[in-house]
Amino acid sequence: MPREVDDRKKRAALRKLRKAAELAASGLGPPLSEWERKFLEEVEARIETYGSAFADPSKGDDGAALSGLQEVKLKEINKKASGKAKGGFGQKASSFKTRRPPPHRVDPGIEPPGVPEPAPTAKPGFAVVRGPAAPAKDRQKPRPALRVIEGGAKKSET
Repeated sequence: MPREVDDRKKRAALRKLRKAAELAASGLGPPLSEWERKFLEEVEARIETYGSAFADPSKGDDGAALSGLQEVKLKEINKKASGKAKGGFGQKASSFKTRRPPPHRVDPGIEPPGVPEPAPTAKPGFAVVRGPAAPAKDRQKPRPALRVIEGGAKKSET
């Protein structure tokens, strides 16, 4: 079922396909693979027969002769045929080196304004009892604090 494709767009797509095939035949770059040659032939045949090389309208613009992915592959074939093959993954530098620090650093000791500090919760049943002050001696350590736990273990009746 042919789609409604503008004649100018069909001619432009056919011209791009034929130009890629001529560049590959001239031998400026490495030879095209079997798949790439077959791709060029089949896409050209579909455009001449149906007016478009793809049937699913979600894969390209209305009235376009080539889908988005077909255009990308055609550009890659053109580059390869003209001797300007792309190299690598396209990144020139590591993405980690170009990252910038966030614009504002927040000191972990400072709470942002408008956020209330949580109220301290007292642990029930604990109290610190200090003993009498010991006489001051040069090398004597202070007495340890005694903790009394209210409601602790009950004595069992025997």
